[in-house]
Amino acid sequence: MDPIEAVDIRGDTSFALALEAQARGASLFEYGPQHLVYDQGRVMAQARPMRLQAKQGDHVQFEPRRLIDLAEDIDVVWMRQDPPFDMAYITAAHLLERLKGQTLVANDPQWVRSCPEKIVPLDYAHLMPPTMIARNKAAIDGFRAEHGTVIIKPLYGNGGAGIVKIKSDDSNYSSLLETFFAMSREPVMVQAFIPEVSAGDKRILIIDGELAGGFNRVPQKGETRSNMHVGGAAQPVDLTPKDIAIAAELGPMLRERGQILVGIDVIAGRLTEINLTSPTGVHELKRFTGVDATAMCWDAIERRLADN
Repeated sequence: MDPIEAVDIRGDTSFALALEAQARGASLFEYGPQHLVYDQGRVMAQARPMRLQAKQGDHVQFEPRRLIDLAEDIDVVWMRQDPPFDMAYITAAHLLERLKGQTLVANDPQWVRSCPEKIVPLDYAHLMPPTMIARNKAAIDGFRAEHGTVIIKPLYGNGGAGIVKIKSDDSNYSSLLETFFAMSREPVMVQAFIPEVSAGDKRILIIDGELAGGFNRVPQKGETRSNMHVGGAAQPVDLTPKDIAIAAELGPMLRERGQILVGIDVIAGRLTEINLTSPTGVHELKRFTGVDATAMCWDAIERRLADN
């Protein structure tokens, strides 16, 4: 994960997962992707043993960093590296995938690597708003002419960074596309704008294929993005039959691919993202619904360990 001493424990999902593991008697080690080591067939990490407590600013105590063998010394690895989903992320997934059959890695890195959160929903295009992925301006021009106001997103970002709303008469459109293409060789995702986003973007948690619950993220006034990283406010919400049906359709695929904790984003009954890399929301779900998603995650992991 990213350094645990810097997290806000009131909202950090990685901390909540680790604290629940500790409560169940686990010994904890923390390390970042830069501390992974492949050496002659062994996958290891320069890791810090740690103890946690629910006290912000004094929430972690470390022992000196030491080299551990992730196949021999460890039962479970949580891959909780934040995006961007870049070559460093993909490399970490490749290394952790080599533990298959020895150590349980959640979420399964083979499928995390193969399922970027804005790409994997394309397998369920019938659930999505009209969507295009392209780097060709003429193609994007045509999509915009058909759908009017659109949302343009970087394919591999996170937390709402770089997402822009382009109105049908926006004179900045060409300049914004040029900026996107100058910053990266990647194509962009373009989606028809869903006006109902002003009422919120639902984050729905799916744990080992089963619906855990959801909450709403409402954008600030004058803002299109509802991500909490950019000021979106979390609120309780009732899931609609359409929301529940989307989770039910995705669940078997996610379970089969070893995705223990997944957060999907749904606006007005339309699927926009499937977050496998480092999904968040367990604190908000517990606050609004009483559902303890961290306990559900560890129950699922313990079942998988028992089956093996």
